[in-house]
Amino acid sequence: MTAPLPITDALPQLLEALKSSRRAVLQAPPGAGKTTLVPLALLQAGLVPGRIVMLEPRRLAARAAAERMAQTLGEKPGQTVGYRVRGEARCGPDTRIEVVTEGILTRMIQNDAGLEGVGAVIFDEFHERSLNADLGLALCLEIAGALRDDLHLLVMSATLDAAPVAQMMGAPIITSQGRSHPVDLHWLPQPLPRTARLEQATADLVVQAMAETQGGVLVFLPGEGEIRRTEALLRPRLGAGISLHPLFGAMDFSAQRAAIAPAPQGRKVVLATAIAETSLTIEDIRVVVDAGRARRARFDPGAGMARLVTERVTKAEATQRAGRAGRVAPGRCYRLWTRGEEGALQAFPPAEIEVADLAGLALELALWGAAPGDLAFVSPPNPGAFAEAQELLKLLGALDRAGHITAHGRRLAALPLHPRLGHMLETAGRQAAPLAALLAERDPLPRSAPVDLSLRLEAVADPARYARTRTHPAHGPTLERLRVEAKRLAKDAPKTQTPLSAAEMAALAYPDRVGLRRKGDAPRYVLSGGKGAVLDQADPLAGARLLVVTDTDGDPREARIRQALPITEAELRGLFGAQIAWENICEWSRRERRVRPRKQLRFGALALEDQIWKDAPPNAIATAMLEGVRDLGLVPGDAAGRFIARVQLLRGAGQALPDMGHDALMASLDAWLLPHLTGIKSAEDWKRFDLLPALQAMLSWDQMQLLDRLAPGHFTTPLGRKIPIDYSGENPAIALRLQEMFGQTTHPSVAGQPLRVTLLSPAGRPVQVTMDIPAFWDSSYADVRKDMRGRYPKHPWPEDPRQADPTLRAKPRGT
Repeated sequence: MTAPLPITDALPQLLEALKSSRRAVLQAPPGAGKTTLVPLALLQAGLVPGRIVMLEPRRLAARAAAERMAQTLGEKPGQTVGYRVRGEARCGPDTRIEVVTEGILTRMIQNDAGLEGVGAVIFDEFHERSLNADLGLALCLEIAGALRDDLHLLVMSATLDAAPVAQMMGAPIITSQGRSHPVDLHWLPQPLPRTARLEQATADLVVQAMAETQGGVLVFLPGEGEIRRTEALLRPRLGAGISLHPLFGAMDFSAQRAAIAPAPQGRKVVLATAIAETSLTIEDIRVVVDAGRARRARFDPGAGMARLVTERVTKAEATQRAGRAGRVAPGRCYRLWTRGEEGALQAFPPAEIEVADLAGLALELALWGAAPGDLAFVSPPNPGAFAEAQELLKLLGALDRAGHITAHGRRLAALPLHPRLGHMLETAGRQAAPLAALLAERDPLPRSAPVDLSLRLEAVADPARYARTRTHPAHGPTLERLRVEAKRLAKDAPKTQTPLSAAEMAALAYPDRVGLRRKGDAPRYVLSGGKGAVLDQADPLAGARLLVVTDTDGDPREARIRQALPITEAELRGLFGAQIAWENICEWSRRERRVRPRKQLRFGALALEDQIWKDAPPNAIATAMLEGVRDLGLVPGDAAGRFIARVQLLRGAGQALPDMGHDALMASLDAWLLPHLTGIKSAEDWKRFDLLPALQAMLSWDQMQLLDRLAPGHFTTPLGRKIPIDYSGENPAIALRLQEMFGQTTHPSVAGQPLRVTLLSPAGRPVQVTMDIPAFWDSSYADVRKDMRGRYPKHPWPEDPRQADPTLRAKPRGT
């Protein structure tokens, strides 16, 4: 007799919690039985009057869970238990439990805000924190709070820190301890060399594990490509009686079933993606080999959409994977990293809402009529990333200027595509289906292939002909998936209206990625969205004037183009005629170091035509010159520098004067400098520009009077000559000929401070610096006089300078 699954002990407490509060969070480790037993327990308890909808993150898990529950009831899927996934549904009029994938749940909610006929929604594997699960929970919480207080909500998770979710839901936490057997962990003795190939190292570790263990082996690899390459390396090395099965989401379901089912005889090796981490039970597994990589959805700036990227596995994922070896008996886990490297692993994978493309989320929220702050999200979306997503949707016509969804946006939301591709499919019709499928998938050609996207379309349209006529091999399984997906998308698309080229269709999806070749020999492009991109000089498209760039390496400075199509200006005008218009532009050219007034025919950041703007108004030129000032810098001349120092001195003493510090002046150029820039157009003009009048204009008449009284700009010598006072040092300072101070019996001062006086020889060289003229006459003057009389005999050096007349003249001849 089979022992009851661990979740059985927690079911009474769970049902009681749902009965009393209609909400609960269930923590149960993998293998506890929550996926298959909890929905059946809710059904059998009669707790839920309507249908029970359970959300699964993957299609395979959804179908497998539905089949397992139906088998428990002695039925087939489509009777009491059914499932709905993209492209397939097994549900009937008597179906009480529906297992659905995340996109299906979102569409159900958007089509019926009250979820009529649904009594409970279960979020399985919530610890994976997919964006659609976060959105689905947020929407269901609002439905339950505003429309359906009878709606039961249950979040189930294996590794999630349940407290934040439970607090947000106002729900109790129910915990099932689970049942697992010990797993013996083995690490590499030393790190893999940087040159080591993941597939070869994994295959070697699998062979070692097979030699040292018994039972089925589950191998975790990041994706289909790695699985296929590892499979090719392993097949010749495995002995007779060992079956080898790949397992990934895009496989045919019958092949997936074969990987999950027990081996009829001998040992079984399953090469799987993260699909096998939690929600699937694979029979007879005693050994896990973990390659230490995971593939996640992240926003890819190069593609302008979410892409799957390969990263190091986290500690939580590694623990989940290892646990697969101890489901039914003690097991062993081999890790493709050292024990020391494990310390550097992240604790948990990031929530998808924190790293993924938010365009789809922004569209769904606009369709729902809510802002992110209106809903309860476990992790709220980043405001900056969300705003960028909204701008893209406005560009595609899915949102109006106020951010409200349009009729076009409603149609896009119903399509199982990124809004870019949905817009292309909705606008161009069925002819765009192959391109939409291609842009949503991995590149079927190797990285060494030319960037021309038409080569990929050729391969999808006729793989056999492509193989005969082209040199770069296409990936067969990817092509087959593309062909199937293209047919499915064509069914959802409107009938084709006007025939469009592939480039025109791509431009519909990427209106911000139309590239115009810059001047020069190198194939460098400016994109309509304002970013830069570069193409390999050897690529056949390197001479194209206009390109639609559909994929880059994502470099934020200047991205390298990976996929593109050439487009003509006529095609561009035909698509975006309403957005192409003449603009008068005055801008600062850093390369030419001058203002360039131009008339340009523009599409976004592209200047399709460019002419001199001969009658540009002075104010436009002056405004552009401000950017030149920011580029060239603010370097006051001597007079302007002294004026700034005077103002800052009094500001420091508490006087109400404007801040003339460098940063403050640069931040307020528009206010104080712009009115004075008339006629200034270049770096040379700026070099000759006198800042003093513009700075003086910042002060009112009263402030100028205050400045001149407390910090005068000049010192008047005994001869009546005005000498500029330098306020830049610790003390205000002047420099003048020693003879000009004859007769001075007191030390001069300004702003309540003594002047720092540098006394010069007749040749203009410093002979003494003093802060006390009378003391100088009494002390050091005698030594200076003795030394200077010999050097400058033609100039007066009286014994008593106090009684002498100030002078700048030499002695008369004969004296």
